[in-house]
Amino acid sequence: MAERFNDLEMPYSLEAEQTVLGACMIQASTVMPVVLEQLKAECFYIDQHRALFGIMASMFVAGGKIDIVTVLNEAVASKVFATAAEGRNYLGNLVQMVPAVSNIGSYCAIVLNKFHIRMLAETARSILTDIQSGENDSQVLLDSAEQRIFDIRQGRDVTGLMPLQDIISDTYVHIGQLAGPDREKYVGVGSGFSYLDDKISGLNDSDLILIAARPAMGKTAFALNIAQNVAKNDPSKQVCIFSLEMPREQLAARLLSSASLVDSYKLRTGRLTGDDWVRLASGASYLSGMPIYIDDSASITVQQIHSKLRRMKNLGLVVIDYLGLIGTTLHTENRVTIISEITRQLKIMAKQLDVPVILLSQLSRGPESRTDKRPMLSDLRESGSIEQDADIVLFLYRDAYYNRENQRPNEAECIVAKNRHGETGTVFLNWDGQFTRFTTKENHSEPT
Repeated sequence: MAERFNDLEMPYSLEAEQTVLGACMIQASTVMPVVLEQLKAECFYIDQHRALFGIMASMFVAGGKIDIVTVLNEAVASKVFATAAEGRNYLGNLVQMVPAVSNIGSYCAIVLNKFHIRMLAETARSILTDIQSGENDSQVLLDSAEQRIFDIRQGRDVTGLMPLQDIISDTYVHIGQLAGPDREKYVGVGSGFSYLDDKISGLNDSDLILIAARPAMGKTAFALNIAQNVAKNDPSKQVCIFSLEMPREQLAARLLSSASLVDSYKLRTGRLTGDDWVRLASGASYLSGMPIYIDDSASITVQQIHSKLRRMKNLGLVVIDYLGLIGTTLHTENRVTIISEITRQLKIMAKQLDVPVILLSQLSRGPESRTDKRPMLSDLRESGSIEQDADIVLFLYRDAYYNRENQRPNEAECIVAKNRHGETGTVFLNWDGQFTRFTTKENHSEPT
């Protein structure tokens, strides 16, 4: 029954697969959570083992008792075994051969390792098929191969449709993680602005988050503040910033101003005091330890961004500044078509990388012609596709920019105009222009 690849039998470990299944029946309450976190049914090579694991996973999610008797009953009903006697003997042998339930993590690792090798072999076969079919564009072949290998590394199912019971099992495990003592590892990445996080549930994996505003409202500063906060709160996560408008030295200067509390004007002019240099050195040391990476390539395409990000080992956040300057391979002058394709590709990228992507965008001149100049969704340039593809849309607005008589010149509004995870509304922030940074404001929100 074993499949073959280039005249070699596909690798698998019969003993490891049997041991994992046996351990699940011996001590399901402690073993199943560990196994479900590492393995899915397709990780098992033997068809019979896939079916048995699927039965156990479904029973565990449903809260049923898992042992030889209950598993045998379901297996016979599902025709996994020809007879009850055959099933009883096989399941009994599985339980008998388990050396130690405490080593379940090691057994799972063996099964997963063999599965990854088989997936690599399938990927190699698929690449050869593409070449033999006449595909002669090396970049297409490279991108396809890189994406498939990346999917394997990320533990994704690359075989196609996935049974609902497996998805339910994964969801069950994730809910347990959110409710457990290590929930901070599994909730959305914190932006560093607590009231904003409360409203949007943090920066969730696979989300495309749009930050839009009129010029001079602080879009880049806000995005950099979030990037710095994410890198500070979780140094194990890499933060990647693609700056299509501003050179990396200017971004670094903004980060330095915010981190060292040295006036950004002084950094631009070089008019620094001795105390400024001391604080600047401290800020530089602080930032140097952060896992922040900056790419200032002009007119970079989404495909190029995606290719670079796939090489990062522990990606936590992506920031792109900004939408209007992203390059495209489309041969058309229609901006609506171009923007639609770019935002669609960015959403797909966020989902494939399973990471939050923050995208900055300019607003149209619509607010300038209104008495109330607060932005709205219709102010987005080529708004149809942007509004549709983005999971969260945030608008920045500072009334003092338009109204010189404003009694709160340092107040800024972060307007949550779209939120797939909850309610919309307004979060108030403090704007500190000389240090190009936003901070949390105590009197923070009111409903829209």
